[in-house]
Amino acid sequence: MPLDFRNTNTLWASILTETLARLGLKTAVICPGSRSAPLAIAFARHPNINAIPVLDERSASFFALGITKRTGQPVALICTSGTAAANFYPAVIEARESRVPLLVLTADRPPELRNCNAGQAIDQQKIFGSYASYAEVALPSLELSMLAYWRQTIVQAWERSRYPVAGVVHLNLPFRDPLPPIQQDGMSEIADQFPHDFFDHVRSVDDLVGEAKPLAWSVPDAGRRGIIIAGVAQPKDAERYCAAIAHLSKALGMPVLAEGLSPVRNHARLQPYLISTYDAILRNANFAEKLAPEVVIRIGEMPTSKELRQWLAVHQPKQYVIDPGGDRNLDPLHGKTIHIPISVEHVTLPEAGLGDSQYLDVWLTAESNTRHTIDQTLAAEVSLFEGKAAWLLSQHLPRHTPLFVSNSMPVRDVEFFWQPSDRAIQPFFNRGANGIDGTLSTALGIAYEQSAVLLTGDLALLHDTNGFLLQLAQGVTSQKSHLTIILINNNGGGIFNMLPISQFDPPFEAFFATPQNIDFAKLCQTYEVQYECIQTWEQFTQRLNPLPTEGIRLLELKTDRYLDAQWRKNNLGTFATL
Repeated sequence: MPLDFRNTNTLWASILTETLARLGLKTAVICPGSRSAPLAIAFARHPNINAIPVLDERSASFFALGITKRTGQPVALICTSGTAAANFYPAVIEARESRVPLLVLTADRPPELRNCNAGQAIDQQKIFGSYASYAEVALPSLELSMLAYWRQTIVQAWERSRYPVAGVVHLNLPFRDPLPPIQQDGMSEIADQFPHDFFDHVRSVDDLVGEAKPLAWSVPDAGRRGIIIAGVAQPKDAERYCAAIAHLSKALGMPVLAEGLSPVRNHARLQPYLISTYDAILRNANFAEKLAPEVVIRIGEMPTSKELRQWLAVHQPKQYVIDPGGDRNLDPLHGKTIHIPISVEHVTLPEAGLGDSQYLDVWLTAESNTRHTIDQTLAAEVSLFEGKAAWLLSQHLPRHTPLFVSNSMPVRDVEFFWQPSDRAIQPFFNRGANGIDGTLSTALGIAYEQSAVLLTGDLALLHDTNGFLLQLAQGVTSQKSHLTIILINNNGGGIFNMLPISQFDPPFEAFFATPQNIDFAKLCQTYEVQYECIQTWEQFTQRLNPLPTEGIRLLELKTDRYLDAQWRKNNLGTFATL
């Protein structure tokens, strides 16, 4: 039992780490600071917790977010008092919106040093508002009843970060001096009297109960013109998730419109009715009218496609949204929607009643023809059109590669062009609550202790260049960690070139596209990142398989956002034809 009896603060902090370790915590991301010294020391010395020092709080929070997205388990995120915690806010919001567990521990001044102009003191209580569950912790004490209170507070915080819906828990921890581990008189007597069974009952609820099976739902409306939408999702067991969707699709005779950020496109052998080109199909007005559904079953969040959203908004089909949490509204279109608070694995299938076979055949024929046209067009494209990068990644990445996709154009190119396969690529993403914030740091969290790939634009990468400091931080990199960055450098915000605002320059170029004119080779040299400028698609595909096993590598594709925007405008509406 690695408790630290040097003083009150060290004992308090070591009870924290020992309790968390017994509950299952594996990783703590720690930012430097004086007030948080007892916490940093306790995490650093615990043998079963990997403590990672990170200089910048904003980067640290997204790095922790990436790790918990990959593992599904809470990560502890620690900082000192003052505005340090405020830098966690964007990642806290993203964690809450993405339903991933995060345990935020902020050190604070004691009550007598608040609201009196003491240094580095702000009001930290409920600093994250409604985006985190909050508890103000008592001052450290040596009384056994207070130590028991502290242990149980930690247990409750851990479980609350995961159940009933995963999210963020914030504990605010005040500390009085001494903050360093200075020996305090009388601590040996405390150590001798400390109960040996103090932690005996501490264990994760996962050890006590199996998976809770929610009430099953029986699919109504069988036999009608219907579609299944597999939206953006990051399930813990991707193959089981995809198999459940395939079972539902085959039983109902309904096509599955699979978003590029759904694992469904990467387990294509399971899906006989897979539709990957729905965005292009629905750009054809005749198809859009002919394929109007009567009922929609959506699993996961709404796909990115604006065409799909507008199509559903126009036709207003009856829609069932399957979402196990049941605690949020997942219908931004405000249609005829019924939320079903279960997981897709627990849907009860009808005994009979296949969907409209002619309707299904139209979808499948349109998919086959449109997929062929898109693939032919991209195969023949020799220029560095940025959308081709996503298309090639879908075909050449090693099996099971974790791929983090940045917001703005990369996520849309994945939806437009990602080719279905059985490569079991693991797509990761931020929900977009923060736009491009924290892209690099989150991707490095995904890549921690494995090889992964980041597909990003130049502005998203530049917005988070402090993430490169993780490459240099002691204890962060290892022989098993690697990130390949696929940088689409179009010198600005390419997505804005697709919007009506692009017609108004000035101020478009300076205030929306915001070109930065950065030499990424020099930037990489600063952070000891391996750099290569990609000149041809053959060179690009050769660099994708196998992936390196350590360090960070950046492959830059220099593109022209004006030409790329024109390419999309010329082609996206022409791929699907009757």
